[in-house]
Amino acid sequence: MKAAQGTVFKYGDNVDTDVIIPARYLNSSDPKELATHCMEDIDKDFVNKVKEGDIIVANKNFGCGSSREHAPIAIKAAGVSCVIAETFARIFYRNAINIGLPIIECPEAAVAIKAGDEVKVDFDSGVITNVTTGESFQGQAFPEFMQKLIACGGLVNYINNK
Repeated sequence: MKAAQGTVFKYGDNVDTDVIIPARYLNSSDPKELATHCMEDIDKDFVNKVKEGDIIVANKNFGCGSSREHAPIAIKAAGVSCVIAETFARIFYRNAINIGLPIIECPEAAVAIKAGDEVKVDFDSGVITNVTTGESFQGQAFPEFMQKLIACGGLVNYINNK
C-alpha cells in the first residue's frame, strides 16, 4: 500500500487508548470484535459511519494511555487506512507500525483538515492532500523499511515472510 484515500473523522488532543477501545471490551483479541467498539466512547456513530479506507485526523498526543496493541488493531480492523496527527504517543506509534497501521505526523495537516474532508496520503513522499480544499501538506514520509512492515500487515507477518 503506497497511498491511502478516504473521508476524515476528526478528533482533538489526548485521544487515549481507553476511548479508542474501551477496557470493558479487552476480553477479546479478535480484531473484528474490537472494531465493532472502536471509538465508541468518544464518537458513538463512528462504527456505523466508517468505511474501508477512511482516515482519522487528530491533534496532539493521539493514542496516549495504556500500551495495549488493541487500540491500533481496533482502528485498522474498523477499516481506517491511516491516522494523521500533530503528534502520537510513542508506544501507540510503535504498536501501530508493529501491527501495520499507517500513521503520519503532520501538525499543519492536523490543524487544517476538517471532519468530512476527503484526504489522500502518499506514503512514499509523505504528502497529504486535502482533496476537498486542494491544500497539500508535507508530512513525515515512511522510511522504506517501515513501508515494508506496513505492506506485510505488521512486524510478525514481515518476519514470517522472511
